[in-house]
Amino acid sequence: MGFRRDAQRAVKFARDVMWSRRAQRELVARFAERPPVAPHRFRIGVYFADGRVNLYQLRQWYKPLAELAKRHPVLILSRTSGATLDLLDESPLPIAHVRRVADLEQVIHDQDLHIVFYVNQNAKNFQMMRYGRRWHVFINHGESDKMYMTTNQFKAYDYALIAGDAARARLERVLWDYDFDKRAIPIGRPQADHYLDGSPLPYAPDEREVVLYAPTWEGDRGAAAYGSIASHGVQLVRGLLATGRHRVIYRPHPRSGVIDHDYRAANRAIIAAIAAANAADPSAQHVYDDGPSLGWQLAAADVAIVDISAMVYDRLAAGKPLLVTRPANPEAQIDTGGYLQACEWLDASDAATMVARIDEVAHDEAALARLGAWVERYFGDTSPGVTTERFHAAVDHLLAEWERFAALHAGEEDVDEFEEEDEDEAEALGA
Repeated sequence: MGFRRDAQRAVKFARDVMWSRRAQRELVARFAERPPVAPHRFRIGVYFADGRVNLYQLRQWYKPLAELAKRHPVLILSRTSGATLDLLDESPLPIAHVRRVADLEQVIHDQDLHIVFYVNQNAKNFQMMRYGRRWHVFINHGESDKMYMTTNQFKAYDYALIAGDAARARLERVLWDYDFDKRAIPIGRPQADHYLDGSPLPYAPDEREVVLYAPTWEGDRGAAAYGSIASHGVQLVRGLLATGRHRVIYRPHPRSGVIDHDYRAANRAIIAAIAAANAADPSAQHVYDDGPSLGWQLAAADVAIVDISAMVYDRLAAGKPLLVTRPANPEAQIDTGGYLQACEWLDASDAATMVARIDEVAHDEAALARLGAWVERYFGDTSPGVTTERFHAAVDHLLAEWERFAALHAGEEDVDEFEEEDEDEAEALGA
């Protein structure tokens, strides 16, 4: 058994090395077609050490960073070949491929980075964080009440840009001896200012009430069984399709049904029901959405129905009516320390009851008032443009602080930050 496992690992390693070498050759060719990154142009960098599987974490920041780049040029530093190839295709910002530490040091030498942003807690972040005389700033890739949001790793960064009062209270319960007033800067959710961004909607707005149903997948264990497609979804969507006064946007998690056959069948039943409803009445313009872009759905919907996931907080930032499906699996763990203690729940029931619950939440003044209070607690003022202004103000503050410290230490000897560090090919892989 051990020999077979070792042989499988050896085969996988060989394939990874071959893939890496092909990717490197492609990257050399791709970068040869592009103008070189201008030296001493960038004061802000975004460090991304993960592979393409976690690019969603960086994608959430494309639009806010592109807006920031109009004021201060921004450079993405990508460590893995797979992620870099994807970034060259889709990123609105310039890319530097820094697969090896020597590559990273060259960028440090060529640019005048004052601020480096981090969207996750990859262990290789520390290969960048060893460089002093610049601010290392954690910006995360979302807002939620997960344990991930209270890790002591926050202390490793000079600053953290957080969403609002809820994030600070969450951190205050865990972090000892941390200067929140100085190091935790609330900015709201800049992504929310770009939810629509003038993108055309896939339907013509009319008098129909638009309902977004964005369930997560079934999960790989009972404690994380938050998906509602099999328990709520089929009845819910069929009920909404039947009213003639609702338009459904159905956006399931791309992994829906990968484990559970019934969950997969329910997902297919919903997609088929939407297609049948549109065939019977083309003016209904219901939407099955499996596209890569997330934003317009959150802003355009009059009501959103989501499972316990990051989608709760993405929608909350839009400040519009929201229902959270109550998990049918009794093993599902629900953290009621934050918004979920007072959210509007949608229980699995018959179609008529669920549609009535949606109508109630969409138009109930008390529910809307409660929602507004929680939006304020999590994100502050969500008026259009305000959170972008707060993000830019935070960056301006950090740049001013850099200038202040640079003046204090003017005349000091340059620190030789270059350091040889061996990296074998296996360590530098990553797709």
